[in-house]
Amino acid sequence: MSRPPSTSQPARPARLELKARSLGLTSATGLVVGSIIGTGVFTMPAVLAGAGTSSLLVLAVVAAGATVLAVLFGQLTRRVPNADGGLYAYARHEFGDFAGYLTGWCYWISAWAGNAAIVSSWVLYVESLFGITDPSWWVSWGIAMLGLWIPAAVNLAGVRQMAWFENLTVVLKFVPLLFVAVAGWFFVSKANFGPFNASGGSLYSAIGLAAGVALFAFIGVEVAAVTAKRVREPGRNVGRASVLGTAASALLYIVVSAAVMGLVPHDALVATGTPFVPAVETIFPGMGWAGKLIAALAVVSGIGALNGWTLVTTEVSRAAATDGLFPRAFAWTDRKDTAWFGIVVAALLPSLLMLWRYTAGSGLTVFTFLVNLSVVTVAIPYFFSACAQLAHLVGRRRVRPLLLARDLLIAGVAVLFSLWVTFAAGYAAVYQALAMVLIGVVGYAVLAGRRQRQAVRRAETTPSIRHDAA
Repeated sequence: MSRPPSTSQPARPARLELKARSLGLTSATGLVVGSIIGTGVFTMPAVLAGAGTSSLLVLAVVAAGATVLAVLFGQLTRRVPNADGGLYAYARHEFGDFAGYLTGWCYWISAWAGNAAIVSSWVLYVESLFGITDPSWWVSWGIAMLGLWIPAAVNLAGVRQMAWFENLTVVLKFVPLLFVAVAGWFFVSKANFGPFNASGGSLYSAIGLAAGVALFAFIGVEVAAVTAKRVREPGRNVGRASVLGTAASALLYIVVSAAVMGLVPHDALVATGTPFVPAVETIFPGMGWAGKLIAALAVVSGIGALNGWTLVTTEVSRAAATDGLFPRAFAWTDRKDTAWFGIVVAALLPSLLMLWRYTAGSGLTVFTFLVNLSVVTVAIPYFFSACAQLAHLVGRRRVRPLLLARDLLIAGVAVLFSLWVTFAAGYAAVYQALAMVLIGVVGYAVLAGRRQRQAVRRAETTPSIRHDAA
């Protein structure tokens, strides 16, 4: 175990710094795509179908908003001198320690709770792959442990191994999705599409249902910014990777979700947690291997997403701990500069969360609960980041009016988009997020008290040291 970095230590050698930045544009884009497209996309069509075909329009709006956020994060990474930690760093740079801590706290919760949501969907496809029907809670939880701790082991092996694994799983997950998105349209039936509003309530409630899972599907647009410490030439590559990864994911999401809705009858689609299995079986009727193959590829996809999100969860806690705004242990690193403690915690917390949820529910109910928790807790950091850019732009002087208008539009849209997502997620999700925020404030009070006590001790010992030296 090594000690957390100290501001009194000399700067790391340039060669070590270069080694730490192991992600080029291709790997960074792969990390974005791999984090956005996890197992959630293999469950999302069933949830969207519950809202009706209006959900496809909601998905397109969320895709546009996510792309605006990608552009925003690229601008912020170029502007903020130390962008390690991404959203956390932006808020701290503009608004101070408390805002930075609160942003990092909410994003950290969203990241590991999102891992739990991904693995809950992943478990459904593992059970489908191996023909496990009506499993007990402890069987499902045991499968979830594999999905959480295998990526943790890959991350503990080092960032280079993580990047190679991430690129491989991105390729493997794109193949079946592209196949369904293209070939599936030759087998689509108009009769399978459900009503425009299938929620059983108002259109607003249908939009809220679709917005929650749609935003969850795009969480990951910011991972290149969060892991900027690991990206080569972050000022240039973070923004490009974010936009490229988001645009590719958005196009695939819309086309493949619509295709699955047309391949599977509406009543059957809303009742399954593995919608791609019956969708592929429609393309290959009577061939059981097709459903098994898509389940296997969904399992690989989920492992890839969990692999990337374990790194993201670790890096945001490491950045805050390095600045003294998270417990020191999160900045402990090994000889490969891997924040091993953060990786272990990033796997342990969702493991405990899954244990609790599997004893209270199963299937899509677990997935939906975890999605709602992740959505609102990530909307708060998005909002802080957009406001950080807005504050900077309002205070700018001697700038071209057209460029200022463009950047203000981007920041303004990002602010409104974050607010809309929060409202659309529903009262229950906002309540859960508020409880998490208040718990975080208590944590900040403890950390702030310790920092003040340490500052007093340093002030008390400094005069005596100077006197002895004299």
